[in-house]
Amino acid sequence: MKHSFKHTAYLFIMACSLITFSSCTSKEKKVEGVEDDKPNVVLILVDDQGYGDIAALGNPYIKTPNIDQLHATSARFTDYHVNPTCAPTRAALMTGRNANRTGVWHTVNGRSILLEGEITAAQIMKDNGYATGIFGKWHLGDNYPSRPQDRGFEEVLIHGGGGIEQTMDQWDNDYFNDTYHHNGKLEKFEGFCTDIWFDEAMKFMAKNKAENKPFFCYLPTNAAHTPYFVADKYSDPYKDNENIPNAAFYGLIANVDENIGKLTEYLNSSGLMDNTILIFMTDNGTSAGAKIPKTDDRLDGFVTTGFNAGMRGIKASKYEGGHRVPLFIHWKNGGITVGKDIDALTAHYDVLPTLIDLCDLEVKDDIKFDGQSLKPLIQGDDSEFKDRIVITNSQRIAVPEAWRRTSLMQGKWRLVDGTELYDLKTDPEQRNNIADQHPEKVEEYKTVYDAWWAELLPGYSDLPRIYVGHAAENPTTLYCHDWHTETISPWHQRHIREGYIDNGYWLLKVAEAGTYNIKLRRWPSETKLALGAEAEIRPEIPGTSVSTSKKGKALQTKNARIKIQDEEAWQVVDATQEYVEFTVDLEAGDTQLQTWFTLADKTELGAYYVTVEKI
Repeated sequence: MKHSFKHTAYLFIMACSLITFSSCTSKEKKVEGVEDDKPNVVLILVDDQGYGDIAALGNPYIKTPNIDQLHATSARFTDYHVNPTCAPTRAALMTGRNANRTGVWHTVNGRSILLEGEITAAQIMKDNGYATGIFGKWHLGDNYPSRPQDRGFEEVLIHGGGGIEQTMDQWDNDYFNDTYHHNGKLEKFEGFCTDIWFDEAMKFMAKNKAENKPFFCYLPTNAAHTPYFVADKYSDPYKDNENIPNAAFYGLIANVDENIGKLTEYLNSSGLMDNTILIFMTDNGTSAGAKIPKTDDRLDGFVTTGFNAGMRGIKASKYEGGHRVPLFIHWKNGGITVGKDIDALTAHYDVLPTLIDLCDLEVKDDIKFDGQSLKPLIQGDDSEFKDRIVITNSQRIAVPEAWRRTSLMQGKWRLVDGTELYDLKTDPEQRNNIADQHPEKVEEYKTVYDAWWAELLPGYSDLPRIYVGHAAENPTTLYCHDWHTETISPWHQRHIREGYIDNGYWLLKVAEAGTYNIKLRRWPSETKLALGAEAEIRPEIPGTSVSTSKKGKALQTKNARIKIQDEEAWQVVDATQEYVEFTVDLEAGDTQLQTWFTLADKTELGAYYVTVEKI
């Protein structure tokens, strides 16, 4: 919509208004030249690959021929922004809403779980007759009601948590021949993780092509996230180059690029390419393609090694290098086949409204988006984007704080943390804070931000909960990754191996009153290790960058305790058993669960893995 409001009032509307998309069924809504058949959608989201980690975007060290080819035949959004870390970006991408609204403003501590009421792209697509599939990384909840199969995805093949080797992931997964969650069950696959995601995605496409059904295929790779495990043949070309900070990181991107080549070849040979909207993007700034000196802030400093497209900061930074990423859209039947740079300010929450527009989807009137369709920009009309304001931040704490690691953007202006003002036209690396030269602009932007923050603030008390005793998931396995704690919860399997000392509680919803069995574990159930055991090392894999893990540390656990609702109980631990077991009667409703293991030296920590089952 167009506004006639001026100056601050106009900015307030742009920053705070929510755009409502209702049914879009008229022929006038379609892109010129599109056929009546619903287009397929393939959405590729690469993890931790920054704007500068692509040859076509200026990187002189990396080779990405297939991504480059897609770049050459796509609408390219050159000022496209996401959240500086992965889970918040995914929440905004899937819902078309600011991540802070969706309950997702961190990657751990129970703040990476999508709120129950949020509607996803998959749900909207499914309601419009699309087959829906996800292959790779979800990172928006590992329990009901926030798993992908609970949010509209029919075909689900994912690893656990925010990455392979994290606490939700199958123990000792290492990118090669791993075990994943496939449609709610654990299944072992042969091959390298990224190859598997793409291969299984193409099988999904072929099946739905045979059934003449349009599909929405979400391909969020865990590459190039840590750990940087990849076959040597991909990383070897980048070794011994002093300009490349991490050869294995580039190797992971090389493998992703190879798979994108296989995908495009399949789409072309199968006849699917013409009527498929193919989208490529990444979830935040580079994690290892650029290096910042140790003397600088580890996230926000100026790049001295590698390539970062001239931007300051890397993944998780509040500066451009943390949140400006590539977005390419290709669709032959929609007339998007020629490389074209689009320089308007855009964001991740625009993607879903754009798909609704391009695919002519019907959407309930009460679904409200923060984003807006990019179709006008693709058609050459930037009138609705000229004065637009986009705000992104990285909270990564229990309760969000105003202006915390925030960038407010309009055109080429950037107000960072409310105190630093930059003009990217003259200072693209954000070296010169000119806030004192433009006090009126700073105050204008702060007024906009204050209104935006006040509108978001009430939602921060609405926290996602994990269901127990629900028919969709019973028993439920709880992971320390989702502890609510003032520190960083143990989110990686190395923390489990080393006996990380911390504790927190899970926010739960008891689906039905009844008797519940609660099992407390030191090690995940698939290991079958006793409470007092030490885990063996995971071995290295020759010909790859997979290294040996640390040996698991034995803990001398003496007592165990739980607290839930009005129930509090403890018992002596038999360290030769796999778990400590409690039976409690629970009432339906919201609650929280906390557990304790007491060691021989009186140290206390929480149970890393807990199973709750209604019996």
